[in-house]
Amino acid sequence: MEILHFEHNEQAAQIIASFYDTPPLAYIHSFGCQQNVNDGEKIKGVLADVGFGLCDAPEQADLILFNTCAVREHAEQRVFGNVGALKSLKEKKPRLIIGLCGCMAQQPTVVEKLRQSYPFVDLVFGVNAIDTLPQLLAQKLTGGKKRLLQTPVERADIVEEIPIRRDSDFRAWLPIMYGCDNFCTYCIVPYVRGRERSRRPEDILAEFCQLVDAGYKEITLLGQNVNSYGKGLEPRVDFADLLEMLCRVPGDYHLRFMTSHPKDASRKLIDVIAAEERICNHLHLPVQSGSDRILKEMNRHYTVQQYLELIDYAKAKIPDVTFSSDIIVGFPGETEEDFAATLELIRKVQYMQLFTFIYSKRTGTKAALMPDPVTHKEKTERMARLLAVQEKIAHAETAALVGGTQRVLVEGHSRSPGTLAGRLTNNLVVEFAGDEALIGQYARVHFTSSKGTILKGELV
Repeated sequence: MEILHFEHNEQAAQIIASFYDTPPLAYIHSFGCQQNVNDGEKIKGVLADVGFGLCDAPEQADLILFNTCAVREHAEQRVFGNVGALKSLKEKKPRLIIGLCGCMAQQPTVVEKLRQSYPFVDLVFGVNAIDTLPQLLAQKLTGGKKRLLQTPVERADIVEEIPIRRDSDFRAWLPIMYGCDNFCTYCIVPYVRGRERSRRPEDILAEFCQLVDAGYKEITLLGQNVNSYGKGLEPRVDFADLLEMLCRVPGDYHLRFMTSHPKDASRKLIDVIAAEERICNHLHLPVQSGSDRILKEMNRHYTVQQYLELIDYAKAKIPDVTFSSDIIVGFPGETEEDFAATLELIRKVQYMQLFTFIYSKRTGTKAALMPDPVTHKEKTERMARLLAVQEKIAHAETAALVGGTQRVLVEGHSRSPGTLAGRLTNNLVVEFAGDEALIGQYARVHFTSSKGTILKGELV
């Protein structure tokens, strides 16, 4: 599909404005990971730049856009359900533009399904085409009933000058790279987000300085594998170098990053985290399985011993370091022995948090073709056992913090009436009484008790 290119975005904005009596409204819903959330913020920024306002209800919108995730087929089914529910709304509002973008739009089979079964969807574009959205909208408005279902665009360049409208004024996502070269056998990401491309360090630094100057308190660096940052850059800069460079920026903030692949996590990186006070003393290091055999089947390129050596080094170097991880239960061919190895790994590491998933077949990946004799019932039972082990560990880790005092970032109102919620650098949440004027600021909180993985406290 050929995209008409207008001079900058001014001409597109004029065309868009000419079709509406009042400024049009957009409803944007992002599914999936933090990278998708950041893409959603860019979409909002691009739309605001050409005259769109934002609304919280699809019924109010002139444009409805679903920014989609393709990691699991269940996520795709959920999106199709949401899209299908808009058919009656489109019948009531024929001028309504309905669009789908993001990772799902990178799959030709999805685009074809939308073409054949969802005739009321007007617009489809992929993860590399956010900057073309004004042109697509202008083209759609001037083209009448013509649908613009764009096939995936592969782009080697990184477009830096994209407006952004952030969802928070004190927490920010900052992508440092895009795509993935790992090709884990269960994962669709390299096929929908493309190969790894690192941003230039000077571009990252410029955006980082803008965030610090604007008063952002927590900045999270994003990438499918941040530890492989810098491949192909000249001069060579690795992720540890980038962290050191960013920490030289003066200001009152702290740094997080995700996601971190164990095969590329270096001792140099651990040393930088230990040396820099602005980097949170929490490491999210997805292990996926405690079985070397399963890790090989997953194409993860590390062993359990290598993983544990990195964990032990971090524990020795970083005071009060905590860990979180991702675990897949029931990967094709996982035996009871393999699963027992995962439980043993969890007990050794003593994770503060685990993000756990029962394996879900993903069409298009190598794992989808592997024999999978274990029943869903058996996988569910294994998951329950794993959660019981992790719950005991996490409750003990949380309870051990009672009696201490830390500076926390106040994020908002908590689930308990009349209290606020703050996040520690180790990613745990504490609830305490306080004025809502503290939201978005740092506060010192003394931990008085714990309930599960939630701390209770009081302002110092």
